[in-house]
Amino acid sequence: MNESTPPADGPGRVILLTTSHRVAPGLLSWPAWQALHGADEVLCADATHPQLPYLREAGVRVDQASPTAQELVDACAGGRTVLVIATAEGDRPLTDGLARLAGSGRVAMPDLELLPASYDLPGARLLDLVQVMDQIRGECPWSSQQTHKGLAKYAIEEAYELVEAIEEGDRDELLEELGDVLLQVVFHARIAEEDTESPFSVDDVAGGIVEKLIHRHPHVFGDDSADTPEDVKAHWLRTKAEEKQRSSVTEGIPLGQPGLALTAKLASRVRTAGLEVDLPSGKGVGYELLALALRAEAEGVDPEAALRVAARAYRDAVRSAEGAEA
Repeated sequence: MNESTPPADGPGRVILLTTSHRVAPGLLSWPAWQALHGADEVLCADATHPQLPYLREAGVRVDQASPTAQELVDACAGGRTVLVIATAEGDRPLTDGLARLAGSGRVAMPDLELLPASYDLPGARLLDLVQVMDQIRGECPWSSQQTHKGLAKYAIEEAYELVEAIEEGDRDELLEELGDVLLQVVFHARIAEEDTESPFSVDDVAGGIVEKLIHRHPHVFGDDSADTPEDVKAHWLRTKAEEKQRSSVTEGIPLGQPGLALTAKLASRVRTAGLEVDLPSGKGVGYELLALALRAEAEGVDPEAALRVAARAYRDAVRSAEGAEA
């Protein structure tokens, strides 16, 4: 028990203090520090809780204890305030016990307060992903042997599954597939850390894209202005060309992508550059598809997406035919 002035009569007060392991220990909110210094007693069941050294350095006495709900209620008798620092597991038995006592109607309950002492920032769960990926890379027999080349096919598959979720309008699938794509990024970044000649980490990946985004959005982070999406796209392409210093508008276009998408990308680059390019002469389905893809792109239609829509309709027709024969 901490020394304090005689408390006033009353059922007292219980404060359950929660913290985030994704925030550096000791970085607590001002209301949390006030509550810690003002409590008659501060308890924590975990002797290794990362906050304890910082609290003690700040002059807060913390007793190691795992009180039951009834013991905690009794400790608040006479108007005392008892603060409990939640463990990583969340002290579920204690909170459930307090809920049962409060619901019984037979106990004079102290005031109960849940006080978050630190909050996760947006994106904080990405730290968990990096940590989990690091452990998997080190301990999983399969994951520990993977290489960039070996994983490349999965990146393509996951990207296609993401596109399918978007086109199908399935929100649950979209959530899952975004996670699968993100996993590929984190996995490759973790593998890259082990390169002996030019290693880099997920922080380098994130730092690089942050720098690129800021540089290519001077209308957001600088003094430039952009009133329309077309203005933004024009500046993006101009800045990208200056960065890459390419000698041809075709540079940087991956030739391994699907043919319709490749054609549309080439056509987009040609149109943006204002070039006049004659359609190559040739016979066969390939050149017919080329002409169709160019026409679609000129009309603002993504030929790859348009063909997928038609292909899904064809799939449905196949299923109907199968059902009719069954």
